[in-house]
Amino acid sequence: MSKSNRIALFSLGTPQMRAFHLTWMAFFVCFFAWFACAPLMPVIKGELHLTPGQIANINIAAVAVTILVRLIIGPMCDRFGPRKTYTSLLLVGAVPVIGVAFAQSYESFLFFRLLIGAVGASFVITQYHTSVMFAPNVVGTANAATAGWGNAGGGVAQGVMPLLMAAMLMLGVSHSWGWRAALLVPGVLMLVMAALYWRFTQDCPEGNYDDLRAAGVSIESGKRGGWASFRAAAANYRVWMLFITYGACFGVEIFIHNIAAIYYVEHFQLSLESAGIAAASFGLLALFARALGGFISDKVALRGGLNRRATLLFVMMLGEGLGLLWFAHAGSVVAAIIAMLCFGLFTHMACGATYALVPFIDRKALGGVAGIIGAGGNVGAVAAGFLMKGLGNTQQTLSMLGVLVTISALCAVAIRFTASDKHGDAVLADSKVAA
Repeated sequence: MSKSNRIALFSLGTPQMRAFHLTWMAFFVCFFAWFACAPLMPVIKGELHLTPGQIANINIAAVAVTILVRLIIGPMCDRFGPRKTYTSLLLVGAVPVIGVAFAQSYESFLFFRLLIGAVGASFVITQYHTSVMFAPNVVGTANAATAGWGNAGGGVAQGVMPLLMAAMLMLGVSHSWGWRAALLVPGVLMLVMAALYWRFTQDCPEGNYDDLRAAGVSIESGKRGGWASFRAAAANYRVWMLFITYGACFGVEIFIHNIAAIYYVEHFQLSLESAGIAAASFGLLALFARALGGFISDKVALRGGLNRRATLLFVMMLGEGLGLLWFAHAGSVVAAIIAMLCFGLFTHMACGATYALVPFIDRKALGGVAGIIGAGGNVGAVAAGFLMKGLGNTQQTLSMLGVLVTISALCAVAIRFTASDKHGDAVLADSKVAA
């Protein structure tokens, strides 16, 4: 069995489509858990008596450790396969997700929030798994759709967690335990998802890596396992260009997830529930916008090749930067929401267009490539967190980010593919692949 050249959206009959659906579901649960604390921060701030500086540290911690884990998790996929790697991440990641509900101080909350950041590495496994399952003509769409639908977990958390807390209070849970009880839910969901992923997925169309290696079958995406995969990826300049662009699009996305609810509460005096819904609208764009970015990338590549994918990414990054500047200077809550939706559309599409390029950078070191570029997103989020801590003003931070994103778009222009790269892509696209 070979890579699939089409996405049979309503089918679970093939390993490719089972991986497609289960990987976005696992990613959705992980992102829901990763950002479950953010919309409850106005309440947690009062319960734990947190200062603005401590909240900034918590936001930085939430994304900092993900940088390291994403760098490690990509080569682990090459070595152990995405099935084992994802299942392990879900099981281990559930521990701090549940643990944060029992935090009694700033220090313990910060500790668990730091560890929760590890589940953000789920994105790398998601992109790896769909990259080995789908052929070049649809891999951009597959990557972007699974990432986008999974990303929506962050947006759903913004809207659902305040409602879940309200439901706990209605059931008679005390106010001081309402947010804690709500935070137990995503941890339990991660444990359920781990069982499903282990039971119903396999590493690649041909089977699981361990079985294939035991049978003497060569695995293209796993030829450079572990450190060799990382070294090969790190030596490719295009990886670092995408590292920067992904930091400027996905990094901003994470930053907005972390500060949107509290920004709407403090800057526009919205209620917790209204602020959660406003913030959720940004994350819910991922349901279609990221997939749209990957789909358009696949289409422009059919006409103009790999370099057209890079040019498209430049345009989307430019739109994101300008839209972010508009959002930063919006004078009313309505204008702010409209601006957020506009720049959010370009942000999610840019994320999809970035990972539409990833499978073509180095197919023999796919895990290393996906891991390094994925880590770039979190480096961008951490940098944004430190920028906000240094400036001490959310509006000024958003303005500065708009300028930096616009400049970083130039990195997309610098990504160029050689004639041999294009030939290899054409050969794969023309080869017979299974549906």
